[in-house]
Amino acid sequence: MNADRITEKLNILADAAKYDVSCASSGSKRKNENKGLGNASNGICHSYTEDGRCVSLLKILLTNHCIFDCAYCVSRKSNDIQRAAFTVQEVVDLTINFYRRNYIEGLFLSSGIFKDADYTMERLVRIAKKLRTEHDFNGYIHLKSIPGASDELMLEAGLYADRLSVNLEMPTEAGLKLLAPDKNRQDMIDPMQFLKDEIILRKDEKKLFKKAPMFAPAGQSTQVIIGATPETDQQVLQSANYFYKSFNLKRVYYSGYVPVLADKRLPALNTDVPMVRENRLYQADWLMRFYGFNVNEIVNQQQPLLDLDIDPKLSWAIRNMQAFPIDINKADLHLILRVPGIGVLSAQKIISARKYEKLNWDQLKKIGVSVNRARYFITCNSQEFERRDLTGTNIKQFILAESQSKYLKNKPSQLNLF
Repeated sequence: MNADRITEKLNILADAAKYDVSCASSGSKRKNENKGLGNASNGICHSYTEDGRCVSLLKILLTNHCIFDCAYCVSRKSNDIQRAAFTVQEVVDLTINFYRRNYIEGLFLSSGIFKDADYTMERLVRIAKKLRTEHDFNGYIHLKSIPGASDELMLEAGLYADRLSVNLEMPTEAGLKLLAPDKNRQDMIDPMQFLKDEIILRKDEKKLFKKAPMFAPAGQSTQVIIGATPETDQQVLQSANYFYKSFNLKRVYYSGYVPVLADKRLPALNTDVPMVRENRLYQADWLMRFYGFNVNEIVNQQQPLLDLDIDPKLSWAIRNMQAFPIDINKADLHLILRVPGIGVLSAQKIISARKYEKLNWDQLKKIGVSVNRARYFITCNSQEFERRDLTGTNIKQFILAESQSKYLKNKPSQLNLF
């Protein structure tokens, strides 16, 4: 097949893949041995577009032909778009050629579903297998698992891919039925359960037998679209929390719905709103996974939506002023992690540094604490700033005003642009 046709396919199928955001490649430890090609490690460097999507992998669909008619999907069967499909060998060749040119560090491969789930999944698996066995490729491979694919194919996929993921697509089953009535939620959950069980089993085998084969060493993840259906942030985060705990997911990715198709089932939204909401959901997700927060502390029946003006950690602190201020030189790690402006690494540094001396504002700043935020919620070995009967509303106003002032100060003038 000529190069022009390959380029045309690449343009079509790379563009169709851009709506899938779950392509982070951290977490694999596949080592390069015997002079193979590529090397995947914990610290693979990514390039990101301005909206945060990863571009360090060759990110494509095998095909944008699909038997389903999901309202939100640009590749749905009723949509009048240019269709294309790669062969197995074309994807293998593209991956190797792009890698040798240092354009990519691995492959993120998804697909529309043509014919049926097994027919499509078998081709995805063959691509990964060819890369590993015929080209000795040790770069990162992330395969999208096709809902409804057989356990045998899922098992084989896990032997060649670093990460596997099944998209839940909608946060709730009701949302899925509304916008993708042809799809079955159980078809998504079954492979997740299979992968969870196999990952645990293979880890146990690896402890007993060093040469036991790796199985999806970077685990499994999923993606949900937010804003296309009426779920609250509380429902979205409760769903994510359930899948984290039930299936040992590495990540849940949140994709703000962008109205690219006309459909009476879909809301007409300003595209800026979902991006802000998407960002807040990621921040809330981070709090659940690394900061010890549970879902009901972040959102609840009384406040089911995240504050779009401020991050969820600051929002929680402002709603719980009775917990502050805390003494940074005495409080335990759990409490320090709840202070706005203090990250996990900074909190750990504080615990270590205060063993030797009491910390003041200058030392906290050097450690990496965002003092302009943290100062409203802590005391330290300094009287430079004291919180004097400030309400949560006052603090929010001060912080927002300060952020706006910094933005205006750093915003380039029209003169500078020219």
